[in-house]
Amino acid sequence: MESISAFPHVSNKTSLLRLEEWNGSSPTKLSKTFTIKASSSSFSIQRSGARFTHLWTRFLQAFVPEGFPSSVTPDYVPFQIWDLLQGLSTYIRTMLSTQALLSAIGVGEKSATVIGATFQWFLRDLTGMLGGILFTFYQGSNLDSNAKMWRLVADLMNDLGMLMDLISPLFPSAFVFIVCLGSISRSFTGVASGATRAALTQHFALQDNAADISAKEGSQETVATMIGMALGMLVARITIGHPLAIWFSFLSLTLFHMYVLSPKQVSSQEHVLPNKLTSWISKKANSLDTKVRLGTRISSFDEMEIKEHLLSVASYYTKAKYLLVEKKGIVDVIVHKDSNSADVLKSFIHALVLANNDYKSKYLHSESQIWMEKQYEVFIQKLKSLGWKTERLLSSPIIWRANWIHESSEEKID
Repeated sequence: MESISAFPHVSNKTSLLRLEEWNGSSPTKLSKTFTIKASSSSFSIQRSGARFTHLWTRFLQAFVPEGFPSSVTPDYVPFQIWDLLQGLSTYIRTMLSTQALLSAIGVGEKSATVIGATFQWFLRDLTGMLGGILFTFYQGSNLDSNAKMWRLVADLMNDLGMLMDLISPLFPSAFVFIVCLGSISRSFTGVASGATRAALTQHFALQDNAADISAKEGSQETVATMIGMALGMLVARITIGHPLAIWFSFLSLTLFHMYVLSPKQVSSQEHVLPNKLTSWISKKANSLDTKVRLGTRISSFDEMEIKEHLLSVASYYTKAKYLLVEKKGIVDVIVHKDSNSADVLKSFIHALVLANNDYKSKYLHSESQIWMEKQYEVFIQKLKSLGWKTERLLSSPIIWRANWIHESSEEKID
């Protein structure tokens, strides 16, 4: 156990709250991450586990979404693995095609002029920009509805663009034309790949964490780029002066890059309805649930919030498997590590009752408790009579849980 911070010893009869934060993909696979002790006059935090484990966890947080793997769809990992492998093949081939392109421009030749090479490179970039604008104008509205098709088209056009660069030295008289065709092809790739990536990210996000997934995708892409550049330079150095080896490497990597499943294999894995359809309908039908955050981390509260909010409400939930904290109209639900589906459902309903009270009252928690004692069981029985299976939840997994002990006694906090 590693102590992060602590206040001096206090020995008073005071309200003491001991909080433990637990993390895991399921209630049976939990590990303790923090222990927090708080009273009105003291506060301390202890981190649990080995230092290496925390370093490794922090390292992974730079590359995978928070709550991984339960915060993303099951197909996220296979897609990312193939995406990174395809990215590596692309970077290696880019090195080979760029080497050929620079050779065709005249790099290393005494007769080549700087202004001539600059003009050719500018013309190449200009045609690419114009191509991207035209492609967006004609096909921009179709990219969301046909994301996977355009993703495949983007890869194909990227391969075609690199092929144009590679063959450009073979046709000196048509060099500019071939290079411009390659640039236009890659401009289609940039537009289609970027737009379809947004649609795929929305698909992977199970907990409204598209921004987090997108950010971690950037980190993964950076690592793949560095590895690909290193391998590309190695391959380029080995194959330089050997055209047959260059073409063999390029075509082999291109075949790997364009490898796809058969239509029969794809159709067996397809889903008819979007994964988040039910969630979307429920949010549109009632916005009250947007005021409830289920499965909040206790470490997301700072010292002042723990003292002002958690310490004051903990006494209301000594027998419950959850804690509710109301701040500025938002209700955070801290779920107990031993809670089951029935407890989670009860915590969510209780949080809705709390969020539905527009007025501010110092008896807010006690009044909501009274409502739950009188109405909750009646509500559950009505649901069951209508055929609802209240013992099973279809919500996203709760990965952050807690354990707490609230007592009022003479305590000495280290």
